[in-house]
Amino acid sequence: MNRTILFDSPFLLGFEHTRSLVERAAKAAAESYPPYNVEDLGDDQLRITLAVAGFSPDQLGVTVEDNQLVIQGQRGDAKGQGQEQSYLHRGIAARAFLRSFVLADGMEVTGALLEHGLLHIDVSRIPPAKLVKRIAIKTAG
Repeated sequence: MNRTILFDSPFLLGFEHTRSLVERAAKAAAESYPPYNVEDLGDDQLRITLAVAGFSPDQLGVTVEDNQLVIQGQRGDAKGQGQEQSYLHRGIAARAFLRSFVLADGMEVTGALLEHGLLHIDVSRIPPAKLVKRIAIKTAG
């Protein structure tokens, strides 16, 4: 069944947010650069590792907006820095990238570390606070 048909059902009211999440996840899955790993560290902790060889910390950005983790890389052009470079073979990708991950409610990015060409981003599930709400009982008449 096509997901568009599924979410257009008149029996599923108020699921626009879920449809948006599914569409964002499908778009993110289509991206292939840079390669990445997602590691389960246990205790509701994950680590996303991206291969970002050649990028410096000031060329990388990590943001979270509307439950979406966005990692972007923008390489400076060597010619713009006054350096002419001539390659006999260029096999290391030097292109900009934008990779995104949809985070569930309660997931929080706790840190980012650039080490040996790998960008590690730690994500934790923060347990929700226990909320007890007392409901007043009214009497009729």
